[in-house]
Amino acid sequence: MPFIKNEDNNLVYYTIESFEKTDLVKHGFSTRLGGVSTGNLNSLNLGVKKKDTRENILNNYKIFTKSLGINIENLVLTHQVHKDNIMEVDEEDRGKGLTRETDIVDTDGFITNKRKVALVTFYADCVPLFFLDPVNKAIGLTHAGWKGTVSKIGQKTLKKMIKTYGTNPNDILIGIGPSIGKCCFEVGEEVIEVINEKFANAKDYFYKKDNGKFMLDLWALNKDQFIEMGVLEENITVSNICTKCNKDIFFSHRGDNKKTGSLAAIMELK
Repeated sequence: MPFIKNEDNNLVYYTIESFEKTDLVKHGFSTRLGGVSTGNLNSLNLGVKKKDTRENILNNYKIFTKSLGINIENLVLTHQVHKDNIMEVDEEDRGKGLTRETDIVDTDGFITNKRKVALVTFYADCVPLFFLDPVNKAIGLTHAGWKGTVSKIGQKTLKKMIKTYGTNPNDILIGIGPSIGKCCFEVGEEVIEVINEKFANAKDYFYKKDNGKFMLDLWALNKDQFIEMGVLEENITVSNICTKCNKDIFFSHRGDNKKTGSLAAIMELK
């Protein structure tokens, strides 16, 4: 089942078909289209740390959340640092990082089983991981760059859901969203050394180019970690959409030479 492109006037965003069929969540992955920001951040910048006006950022969130049917007051924003910390959040955390001060630090993923608590994580090439347990009605959102992927942050998110909510890996639905693809993710020897150290079948995930650099497949690396834990392959949706190849649609750290805005994944239990 694919990621679905949604259009609402000038706004464009993606949803996951398997998630929509459950009718349990409101969710979406933004593009750069449909907002009010200008310059390098044109136009739907959702990054609160970017050099954008607060007015623009809030307006962009209002545009996106209105289309999703989510109250902007319900949003809980991460404080991403490319580590592997996952935090359970609830009603008391709503508004943190956007409409009020936050005490959330060093956190690259959220889980919750509370309604009207909207999880938010940020991207501009890194891999968005969506989790939906339709049996225990729990969700998760995790930011996985190459460092997070190598640290197995996806597995750690699922393990936390198993421990906290009783999630069965056989039941969970997972979405691996738009991010830099194996077509564009060029890395050096130092990254490959870490991959080789962490994964017995590491050579399945990269190949060497004539220039001595390597092309790395983060989608497959994350997907196989879930399958290793017992997630059914048919329950994993991979977008296969490269943000760098499609930098006219998505913010891309590499495609825009580091001068770019932030995309966001948002999800809330109905």
